[in-house]
Amino acid sequence: MGKYRWEDRERMASTRSAGLAGHTCWFLAAIFAVLGIIGDAINATIGLEPLSWFLLAGVVALLSIPFYMGLGLGWYLTEKK
Repeated sequence: MGKYRWEDRERMASTRSAGLAGHTCWFLAAIFAVLGIIGDAINATIGLEPLSWFLLAGVVALLSIPFYMGLGLGWYLTEKK
């Protein structure tokens, strides 16, 4: 077993989830986007300006990408050719 997660192909192929961190980032991105939409719709500041909520949602969604890349690699490794 290697030092890095992607060096063990059998373990990576058995991965069928993005993990808790990936799902948490994705869920937070959705919550931040909804807060931005609500803040813009009622024309009010809900802690932050609506544009700041949208930017925060984008950053958190980008942070979830590495976790979902692992999921995609697991699917790729189990693909039958």
